[in-house]
Amino acid sequence: MDKAILFLLPLFALALIMIPLILMIKRRHDGKPVKAKKAILLNAGSFIGVMILMSIFVPVFAFAAEEGAQAVQTTLGIGEGLKYLSAAISTGLATIGTGIAVGCAAPAAIGATSEDDKNFTKSLIFVALGEGVAIYGLLISILILFS
Repeated sequence: MDKAILFLLPLFALALIMIPLILMIKRRHDGKPVKAKKAILLNAGSFIGVMILMSIFVPVFAFAAEEGAQAVQTTLGIGEGLKYLSAAISTGLATIGTGIAVGCAAPAAIGATSEDDKNFTKSLIFVALGEGVAIYGLLISILILFS
């Protein structure tokens, strides 16, 4: 019973988050005007509601599973903790750098493309180079975790 609920809970959360999108598509298909402010508020409200439900139900099921079975205690040394910390820092800083790079390069690329269509491929390369930084950070994290 608990495994079925743990399987259905994320599906229920996904359905609640998708309801505003489905309603917006239905309104557009029927030819009615789409009320963006109402859709955004409904989507934000359903997301917050799902997060509240998940933060209530998941710990309840986790504690119930822990009481039913013996909890296995594992001890991690300082080296293991530093390994996880360094992997998190490398991924986090790489994605922050990617956000800064793409945030600066993408508007410039759009401006260059709007002036001359021949600049599209050159500007796309600069945006992709900025995104490559996140991939390198992820690669370093994987190397740290599995070494």
